[in-house]
Amino acid sequence: MGDWLEYISGEISGFVWGIPLIILLVGTGLYLTIRLMFFSFRMLPYAMKISFSKQDKESKGDISHFQALMTSLAATVGTGNVVGVATAVVAGGPGAVFWMWITALVGMATKYSEGILGVKYRQENAKGEMSGGPMYYIEKGLGQKWLAVLFAIFAVFAAIFGIGNMIQANAAADVANDVFNVPLWVTGVVFMILIGLVIIGGIKSIGRVTGVIVPFMIIVYLIAGVVLVVLNFEAVPAAFGLIFTDAFTGQAVAGGAIGTVIQMGVARGLFSNEAGLGTGGIAAAAARTDVPARQALISMTQVFIDTIIVCTITGLALVMADMYASGVEGAALTAQSFNELLPGFGHIVVAVTLLFFIFSTILGWAYFGEKCFTYLFGVNFTMFYRVIFVLAILPGATLSLDTVWNFGDIFNGLMAIPNLVGLLLLSGVVAKETKRFIDLRAYEKNELYNSTRKKEA
Repeated sequence: MGDWLEYISGEISGFVWGIPLIILLVGTGLYLTIRLMFFSFRMLPYAMKISFSKQDKESKGDISHFQALMTSLAATVGTGNVVGVATAVVAGGPGAVFWMWITALVGMATKYSEGILGVKYRQENAKGEMSGGPMYYIEKGLGQKWLAVLFAIFAVFAAIFGIGNMIQANAAADVANDVFNVPLWVTGVVFMILIGLVIIGGIKSIGRVTGVIVPFMIIVYLIAGVVLVVLNFEAVPAAFGLIFTDAFTGQAVAGGAIGTVIQMGVARGLFSNEAGLGTGGIAAAAARTDVPARQALISMTQVFIDTIIVCTITGLALVMADMYASGVEGAALTAQSFNELLPGFGHIVVAVTLLFFIFSTILGWAYFGEKCFTYLFGVNFTMFYRVIFVLAILPGATLSLDTVWNFGDIFNGLMAIPNLVGLLLLSGVVAKETKRFIDLRAYEKNELYNSTRKKEA
């Protein structure tokens, strides 16, 4: 049964992640980047600055813009950065890391657009909470209710059975078993209890927890990465060289399959930063903000932090350790690679930070899935969703790695299609809101200049 399920899910995943979806995903990001005149690149320093600035307490929203960013980062900085990069390098070779970077660079404009539309078309639900995301901007902005419903259905399945839950639980159980010899089912039960205790409090509870966990775990992982690079600096140039050359030759893959390199890089890049899935719009809609573009810029920084910074650390470790052809895969490969470069404790760093990554990712996706579920069935069924979500953790912890990743890829791809169509058709709205923000920022600068001149006079 397991082999049959793995084979069927693999075939479906390969079909979904064919050339058309890759072109749609990268093409949408590239189109938005150009249409917005590389706004995402030009504004990245400003976006990073305001992401950690004083929060807006007066505007509508459920959580601060920092907590919204942390919730978004919580959902993305996880198995995609550790296990996802490992599976990409095993299947596609070191060059897959390069295509993850490309997906992220054009994905910043995609995530920015999701954030703008998520805030612009958000609305209060029956409980007074903010709700937004692709299901709302597709329905209200495009008037295509059926497409919005389709997105919401795929997102619920992705949250419960794919990227948001079962894949995370599988990776947690795998690394806890490999490093600490904890039985798979024990990890599943512990995560069920802890996740249930947090999500019962909704987005405010999730925002508080992720606001503490996410910065801590990223800093620890990055410190370990910097130490790893410094201690093995002589291997860094060759590692970057292999990543760049293999990206266009595919020589590290059996048969030189360049298509596999690109496919794995793009698929795992999307899995890591979620630019194109629409989740950025759901998180941004919950934030207290006055202007859609301001929160959208904050949302955009998540892609840069997630893929360009965190995934690069993992990718370098995997290539420098040169163990990706050993037959080991998943979290175990990343842990062993770190331990090869940081003997004695590298695998422990990966194990501990990954468990934190996974815990926060499940929390973030619990919220995303809940918003899509309540869009479909109403807020009265919130608790029903939360129960199903928590119960799915245990089987996720015990299924095979390939099967759960196949399911994750399938639902990721299906989610992306309606969202990307919505982004393309609403790109004019994004451009208009961006122009409005540029004018507002120019006005704010002028007011600040005039105020400073008056004080000096």
